[in-house]
Amino acid sequence: MPLPTLESPKYILTVPSTSQSIEYRPFLVKEEKILLLAQESNNSGEMMSAIKDIIRACTFNVCKPEQLTSFDLEYIFLKLRAKSVGEISNIRCKCDHCETYNEVSINIDDIEITWPKQQVNNKIMLTDKIGVILRHICVDDMSSIVSASEVNVDTITNMLIASIESIFDDSGVYTAAQSTREELLTFVNSLNRAQLNKIEEYISNTPKLQHTLQFNCTGCKKENDITLTGTQAFFE
Repeated sequence: MPLPTLESPKYILTVPSTSQSIEYRPFLVKEEKILLLAQESNNSGEMMSAIKDIIRACTFNVCKPEQLTSFDLEYIFLKLRAKSVGEISNIRCKCDHCETYNEVSINIDDIEITWPKQQVNNKIMLTDKIGVILRHICVDDMSSIVSASEVNVDTITNMLIASIESIFDDSGVYTAAQSTREELLTFVNSLNRAQLNKIEEYISNTPKLQHTLQFNCTGCKKENDITLTGTQAFFE
C-alpha cells in the first residue's frame, strides 16, 4: 500500500512591481536542504541560484525569478520563509550608543517594500526629440553587473545599460533587447552630465525591502532606531 501524500497549504501574495497576484506554498524539507547547503558554501552565486530555484518551485513555476526585480525577489523569498520556517525571526542588533549586542524579534509579515516618497517617471526626455524608457534592473542583470564588477568592468555603465528598456526619437522606438551591447554602450557614453543625472535619479529611487526596527538596549537602556535593508539583514 502506498504511503499517504502530504498536501501543502497554499497562500496568495502580490508581486510588488507588477501588482500580480500569485499562489505559493511553503518550501519543503528537500528545498530547505538546498538552501542550507547554499548558505554553508558562503558563495553568493550558489545562494542566489538556490533562492531562484525555491521561488520557481514554490510558485508552481508561475514566477520566473530571473525576470524579477531584486526587490520583488527579496519580498517573495521573505514571504516564503515566513510561511515555511515561521513569522518570527530573532536577530542580533548592535546598540548605536554602547555597542552592546541585543537579540531582537521581528515579525516577518510586518516587513513590506519601501517605495520612494517621490515617484520618478521612467520616461525621460534627454533632448527635445530623443528620450529613454527605463526599467528596474532584473535579478539576472544584477548578477551580471556584480560579476562584471569583480573583473573591474565599469559597474555604473553596466547599470545604466541594464536600466534602459528602449530609446525613442521622432523616427521610432528602439528596444534595448534588439540593440547590441556596443550600440547601447555608445549611446550611454554620449550622455552629458545633465542627461546622466536624470537616469541616475531614476536608478537611485528603486524601491527597497526595508524595515525600521526600534528597541531599547539591554546594556545602556537607550532607544535605538535601526534600518534593515535586504533579505539577509532579517536573518542574522
